[in-house]
Amino acid sequence: MYPAARRDDVVENLHGTPVPDPYRWLEDSDDPEVKGWLLAQEELFRSQVQPQRFKERIAELLRSGSVGVPVWRGERHFFSRRTPDQEHAVYYVVDADGTERALIDPMAIDSSGLTTLDAVQPDKEGRLLAYQISVGGDEESSLYIVDVATGRRVEGPIDRCRYSPVAWLPGGEAFYYVRRLPSTEVPEGESQFHRRVYLHRVGTSTEDDVMIFGDGMKMTNYYGVSVSRDGRWLQISAAEGTAPRNDLWVADLTASPAERPELTVVQEGVDAQTGLVFGRDGRLYVHTDRDAPRARVCVADPAAPSVWTDLIPEDPEAVLTDFAILDDLERPVMLVGWTRHAISEITVHDLASGERIGEVPTPGLGTIGGISERPEGGHEAWFGYTDNTTPPTIQRYDARTGETTLWAASPGAVEVPPVKTSQVVYRSKDGTEVHMLVIEPVDREGPRPTILNGYGGFGISMTPGYSASILTWVEAGGVYAIAGLRGGGEEGEDWHRAGMLANKQNVFDDFHAAAEHLIATGVTTSAQLAISGGSNGGLLVGAALTQRPDLYAAVACSAPLLDMIRYELFGLGATWNVEYGSAEDPAEFPWLWAYSPYHHVREGVTYPATLFTVFQSDTRVHPLHAWKMCAALQQAQAGGAPILLRNETEVGHGARSVSRTVDLAADQLTFLARHTGL
Repeated sequence: MYPAARRDDVVENLHGTPVPDPYRWLEDSDDPEVKGWLLAQEELFRSQVQPQRFKERIAELLRSGSVGVPVWRGERHFFSRRTPDQEHAVYYVVDADGTERALIDPMAIDSSGLTTLDAVQPDKEGRLLAYQISVGGDEESSLYIVDVATGRRVEGPIDRCRYSPVAWLPGGEAFYYVRRLPSTEVPEGESQFHRRVYLHRVGTSTEDDVMIFGDGMKMTNYYGVSVSRDGRWLQISAAEGTAPRNDLWVADLTASPAERPELTVVQEGVDAQTGLVFGRDGRLYVHTDRDAPRARVCVADPAAPSVWTDLIPEDPEAVLTDFAILDDLERPVMLVGWTRHAISEITVHDLASGERIGEVPTPGLGTIGGISERPEGGHEAWFGYTDNTTPPTIQRYDARTGETTLWAASPGAVEVPPVKTSQVVYRSKDGTEVHMLVIEPVDREGPRPTILNGYGGFGISMTPGYSASILTWVEAGGVYAIAGLRGGGEEGEDWHRAGMLANKQNVFDDFHAAAEHLIATGVTTSAQLAISGGSNGGLLVGAALTQRPDLYAAVACSAPLLDMIRYELFGLGATWNVEYGSAEDPAEFPWLWAYSPYHHVREGVTYPATLFTVFQSDTRVHPLHAWKMCAALQQAQAGGAPILLRNETEVGHGARSVSRTVDLAADQLTFLARHTGL
């Protein structure tokens, strides 16, 4: 028996359509009735998912630890590393003589494991470090400054700095950053929004910070800010929420004061994303998807920043992701990072002409993260590498020899199980070709219990990466598939737009087609097929289970958006209407109404076994989505498969400690194994 959940007769009329919301009362997490319902759900969940399987093996595979790409400042460099027994990665500095020191250790700050390091930014000389931390999963970062030589905290906390870039001016005496207005200065319910760009001088009160930008602009705007290495050029970007477009300005700080920079428009009102790098050679390098959905690199004169000439043109198949410049060579080069159907590669180009002259050897078919160079130039670059069986490593490329060598490996030695990874292509409902990674036991025979995972949103690509839970599942005899659905960035910006706003159903169609392909090719059967997704991927599996309940045996739905009529009213929802549309708009409401999972739960339908996992401190996607959907499914379920809710406190949408990661993954795999026959 499921915990009792009353059904209220709440119906709103939106643009002539009656919209029922019988579980609206579950939106109030402070209501004693809601608290009681959650406690009862927790007891039900614990009774169903014990004993927990897989936990020890997931923990063992996570003992690989991790390592991050170095950030150079002269002869000093900074990096992060997590050793096998650490709950969180620690941020280190390595001095010129090779001495390594821990600068920021989240567990030393808070032994409970609830504090996370959200962002770091050393100043241009490597003498001061700005860092941001938050507690309990709320991602409400506070900004601090630490002296790198002594480890002494110089400043902070500065609050309201969630997602804030920090752009240091040379000398480390001041920086630009982004901060929200105080809640006392904004309308009720809007304290998550209203960002501004400020100039802060180290050692002065934030009360004296000068507002540089953002006044009178859209409340949901996000801002980017950076300063060139020589301190001459400031760039500011503005994007409405998560929109795939930005406005961009530059200012010459030698011609106007830092407190009142005279901004010149680079692009405004243009439906494209653009970013700038001020080269050491005096040229301005422009990374843009304007007139190039798979992106290109152009060059410009900083004095005329909106007149561009192609340097690296758009590729018809690969998406241009990033670049680095190596100029301490007879023939300076640009390294260009690409993803081809979500697999990473790096090519080498003549810096003057853009001519392709080679490629950077990489360890395998995987994911490359963040090509980094020395800010003052050089002949070396560093990049992160991972794939389905390789924990994160850092590779060093030497442009003088053309060789790539291992620079740093994840510190833990783990025995990774043998698996076979292949990339398959299948056709979606409308004939579109979609790529899917399939990870399976080397000697798989016949159909096996399978987890199909996807995301399909915000231009985010599903790329190969080391995953303890995937390896644990496959080692136990299962198959794990990851579909590169429309809405993601796997094939560039056109691919993203083919799965957003009015085109969102394409994402779900791509997902159903992936399931049908796995069944048709004998990988699995409907009775053995589970689906999983988190956040926007939670919306994906929520739509999948309501549209095709017959196709799936089990569902793991994590931190999901499910009430698409009211999503803008909670968390950061208002920043996503540029991706999904708004129920307030009579032209856009029908898009959301057509698939909103909570509103498509039907009485008397046999639904797959479903586990909702949510996080009480999630300030991005409120757990109420899963609470309401869980109540609706429990009431409607005609079959015998359970509908369960795992509600976790003191964690949020993002980073968490390793032990909590292990627990969550083990609970999900235990549930999916039970209902797919693994």
